[in-house]
Amino acid sequence: MIRKGQPGHESSPARYARGELVRHRRYGYRGVVVDFDLSCQAPDEWYLANQTQPDRAQPWYHVLVHGSASATYAAEENLRADYTFEPIVHPLLARYFDGFENGVYARNEQRWEGV
Repeated sequence: MIRKGQPGHESSPARYARGELVRHRRYGYRGVVVDFDLSCQAPDEWYLANQTQPDRAQPWYHVLVHGSASATYAAEENLRADYTFEPIVHPLLARYFDGFENGVYARNEQRWEGV
């Protein structure tokens, strides 16, 4: 959940904030939210090529995947909070985050460019 005191807590309909740790419900990977869209912004070709097609009219998250150089784009319904509070390993962490404290990464001002 978006924690009190984080930007967007009061006004964002997104469940997870930038810097929060998440786990994919189906595939089990852990990651950190680097950015999100309030609805799916992927092209139809990408969306239809996926094994599943979650509702596009929900928040979708750009997630840096732990232990890889990958980033995913996942629907909110497919994510859950990761309460391990353990840091992730990803080559882009330092580009988008300034630190890790109490199980949350501090998002910097670097604009998400996608991977």
